Amino acid sequence: MENSTEIVSFVLAAYGNIGQLRYLYFMIIILWYFSIIFINSALIVVICMNRRLHEPMYIFLCSLLVNEIYGSTTVYPLLMSQMFSDTHEVSFENCFTQIVFFYTSVSVEYCNFAAMAYDRYVSICYPLHYNVIMNTGRVCAIILLVWIYSIVNFTLTVYLMVHWRFCGNVIDKIYCDIHSLEKLACSISAARSIYGLVCATVTVFVPFLFISFSYMKILIICLKTSKETKQKAISTCTPQIAALVNFAIGCLFDIAQSRFDVTHIPDKIRILLSVYLLICQPIFSPVMYGLNLSKIRDACKRFLFYKK
Repeated sequence: MENSTEIVSFVLAAYGNIGQLRYLYFMIIILWYFSIIFINSALIVVICMNRRLHEPMYIFLCSLLVNEIYGSTTVYPLLMSQMFSDTHEVSFENCFTQIVFFYTSVSVEYCNFAAMAYDRYVSICYPLHYNVIMNTGRVCAIILLVWIYSIVNFTLTVYLMVHWRFCGNVIDKIYCDIHSLEKLACSISAARSIYGLVCATVTVFVPFLFISFSYMKILIICLKTSKETKQKAISTCTPQIAALVNFAIGCLFDIAQSRFDVTHIPDKIRILLSVYLLICQPIFSPVMYGLNLSKIRDACKRFLFYKK
């Protein structure tokens, strides 16, 4: 085992020496962050104020949009503060706090996609029973379960991590993440390894089964039913599938950089790929839903032009 010392802070080495470009990067980050907050908040307000949008699909969408703001807020303020830091250090406590919030957000996003896929499955495959199965109480319970599970899961994960001994403090990223800390740990207990494996299996595969089952059933129904049902499925499922695919691409970029040697990739491209999920997903989701769902488009027009 390597010699270990008590770590009080971590160095985010991927920032490097940004020099005078820090002002340009800061302006880009803050404008993008405010755009995320504005676009997602605007859709949340539209959904909340329009009674015709008080349906399960839009309630789940509202939860997704809240999570986009929450997820961005876990990282963007850190990025902005690091623009004016010469050492690019983040305290031990702040690093682990950011990990809890960031991974909770990722888990909520993924589980929310599973809930939305199941909602579309019930709506398209069992339209006559939809209002009974997906009543308001059940929808709220699903959303609450998604958030509570994600928060408890990653709070416990980080609780187990804070007791590790670290043999280094340099993280080759612009934010803290679990895999980087695993590489810095002198050793990892068997209990943490088992818990991590179980949680990863539950967090990844259970929502994946819901998503796969739901869309496969929808596809089968669409092949057998009328053109009207196909159009309904396409119009309501397209933004969900597009947002899910974009989310998967962002996760794959992050996993690839964590698990494989990517030192041959230029630093700027590597950094952009590592934050792809943070840059694109919070804007991609509301834009996709806002442009593709006619009810939201109409509600936005009425909201902007004060039409009843």
